[in-house]
Amino acid sequence: MRKDNFRNIAIIAHVDHGKTTLVDGMLRQSGIFREHQALTDRVMDNMDLERERGITISAKNTAIEYNDVKINIIDTPGHADFGGEVERGLNLVDGAMLLVDASEGPLPQTRFVVKKALEKNLRIILVINKIDRPDSRISEVIDEVFDLFIDLDATEEQIDFPILYTIAKDGVAHLDLEDDSTDLRPLFDTIINYIQGPEANDDHVPQLLIANLDYDAYVGQIAIGRLKNGVLKMNTNYLLMGEHKHTPNVKFSALYTFEGLRRQQVEEVVAGDIVAFAGVETITIGDTITSVENPAILPRIKVDEPTVSMIFYVNTSPFAGQDGKYLTSRHILARLEKEMRLNVALQIEQLKNRADAFEVKGRGELQMAVLIETMRREGYEFMVSKPRVITKEIDGKLSEPVEMLYLDIPEDFVGVMSEKLSARKGRMVNIINHGSGRVNLEFRIPSRGLIGFRTTFMTDTKGAGVMNTIMEGYEPWFGAIPQRNTGALVSDRPGKVTAYASLSMEDRGELQVEVGTAVYGGMVIGERNRPGDLDVNITREKKLTNMRSANADATVTLRKPHLLTLDQAIEFISENELVEITPDNIRIRKMELDPNKRLSQARKEKRQDD
Repeated sequence: MRKDNFRNIAIIAHVDHGKTTLVDGMLRQSGIFREHQALTDRVMDNMDLERERGITISAKNTAIEYNDVKINIIDTPGHADFGGEVERGLNLVDGAMLLVDASEGPLPQTRFVVKKALEKNLRIILVINKIDRPDSRISEVIDEVFDLFIDLDATEEQIDFPILYTIAKDGVAHLDLEDDSTDLRPLFDTIINYIQGPEANDDHVPQLLIANLDYDAYVGQIAIGRLKNGVLKMNTNYLLMGEHKHTPNVKFSALYTFEGLRRQQVEEVVAGDIVAFAGVETITIGDTITSVENPAILPRIKVDEPTVSMIFYVNTSPFAGQDGKYLTSRHILARLEKEMRLNVALQIEQLKNRADAFEVKGRGELQMAVLIETMRREGYEFMVSKPRVITKEIDGKLSEPVEMLYLDIPEDFVGVMSEKLSARKGRMVNIINHGSGRVNLEFRIPSRGLIGFRTTFMTDTKGAGVMNTIMEGYEPWFGAIPQRNTGALVSDRPGKVTAYASLSMEDRGELQVEVGTAVYGGMVIGERNRPGDLDVNITREKKLTNMRSANADATVTLRKPHLLTLDQAIEFISENELVEITPDNIRIRKMELDPNKRLSQARKEKRQDD
């Protein structure tokens, strides 16, 4: 039976097209907030990292009431690196609002999220957002969306979607560009009329698929999912069906439904609703809660395989333990295992014959950087290696992941971009010159060629370029790809960086540490301006004599060092370097700190190559 008192819908879009802002407007106009309640913008982005980066990282759900119908809304990430969150969120819903910028149109990540929604056979409402932009091109964008649906083999029913026009920041939606609507009621009405209520039966055996996990300091771990069938009650025994183990007679310590941004505690929940419960600690995403006497399991959530891996090491640098609270392999492994339970797109493996190193596999560099930054802020201290792609054997051939790279750049930079990407085994498949001074380029390129490319791209386009990627599949191994073609400036002794030594380094390369920074032997302190590493004494001080005045060097001006962010450090390092992560510092170091051993290893590798 279809339950018309519920609507379950996800909001999908490319990064920065206005999903979370639209949810803000829907929450405000639904009346769930008190009249004088202070509200922040992008209220659904409740993680510090989400607010800092301006992107949604984890899928979140909220609920509003409209005309006696409860609308459960899932706000999903727009970046393909967090595709596991999107796929998980789409398991909870019957329809999706596709948000597209009125100027930019459907972009690569739009393609990714639409493909996932169509695979789930969801009904889609197209929302053209930011129609007030002076450069909006609404009719062309709608045509591009239709082309995208046709390209993704959508059915005739899926292509016959309603279209709304919104200004999310003003909380306005129009069914027609010329109508006089001043609020989001046209959007609410379209959701009620076009998206069907869930197929659910209260009298059936209970079936709840766990799609998300949360944590509350008061009740412990909270599991979130959609109750497909049946009724769940407090003080009743149920069966937890895991991937490898079934646990009978589990009880809930609390049951919740969603109301606005908060969880409302209840005694029972009914089929078709998105609900949460606490009291079951051993649960993981993809498990099913069902009846003990007559169990009925639901298919587990399946997500795309990881494409990138990094190795997390226990910090062994001379400065280890100075900043962090959690330093040991036991601490790091426990935290990674917790993350794996919360994020189905991550996989963790302990390296053979090493108790202090773990291989973490995920969707991309951004997903890895977010995990690393989150752990750093929680007080963890560790080291990470350069990202590597995950290969597989297909038809007896070693194959690697390939991505489509979409560039929007000023036409002056077409030549340099083509040259840089061809060296990284990129193949141009399309070029569009709009005649406006900007050009769109499309390249098919192995994922390996994109590691460390973003910083180069921003430098070469002087910050004026826009870059997007989307996973395209696997192709036979492309061969060697040159990465960083410059060496590193490496400190040859411990001490503090001096202005005198920094001045003498200016013709050797670009420093990445400030004067007064403590360094150790084997720590990378800058980028050399030619190939090959150079060991330098960055702690050298000027010899003092009684022949100089005290202010003789007061006019010396040092070039400002290029301090790397976490993302830039991960992109910058080469195969024989590590990024040292602590709550207060991000350092780059050589894997082998001893310069003599590094020289010996380099000679041995050269002999093997010859």
